[in-house]
Amino acid sequence: MTTLSRMILAGALIGLATGATAAESDPERGAQLAAQGDGSGAPCVACHSADGSGNNAAGFPRLAGLDSAYLAKQMLDYNAGERVSPVMQPNINNFDEQQIRDLAAYYAAMPVPQTTTTADVGEDVLALGEKLANQGDWDNYIPPCSSCHGPGNRGVGEIFPAIAGQHPNYIRSQINAWKNNQRNNDPNQLMTAVAERLTEEQIDAVAAYLGSQSATTE
Repeated sequence: MTTLSRMILAGALIGLATGATAAESDPERGAQLAAQGDGSGAPCVACHSADGSGNNAAGFPRLAGLDSAYLAKQMLDYNAGERVSPVMQPNINNFDEQQIRDLAAYYAAMPVPQTTTTADVGEDVLALGEKLANQGDWDNYIPPCSSCHGPGNRGVGEIFPAIAGQHPNYIRSQINAWKNNQRNNDPNQLMTAVAERLTEEQIDAVAAYLGSQSATTE
């Protein structure tokens, strides 16, 4: 078994094994926190929209319907310095862990927006993105996104977030962050191992394709 194969298997096992219930949280309190902010920064709704749909042009991700434990981990990582963002950290660094879990529960409970982001790209680009997302490029040791992010790339537990229907600009920025060693808070450096093998053309293609897909099974 190759090193990459072992990493993918390890990631899949982590996804299955990390179903522990997060600390009890209050989505109603989370709604209040999202509207008012942490007391010093901008409220969450200013960037992620009132419906949690985010903003593709600005690179702000959709939060609505994402796994609560995943969202909580990302915010806790920001506050611990394990994930870096000059935008996010100043806006949540006054939230304590309970408030972060309340926020995560609020966004996780929100309905997933039915809209998708259609990038201005050709059919050949989308075809390449579809291949990478669902079949990979095994000749270059690139597994399909769905091998970790699940059927339809709609997420698996708290480790592998839903990426179908996520904004292309955000997907592109995060893949590049992993590729350039600016983000490394994923288990066993799974994303780093994949991102460093992707070309810019492939990154653009897979981001465009995933953004064009529905985030739900409906």
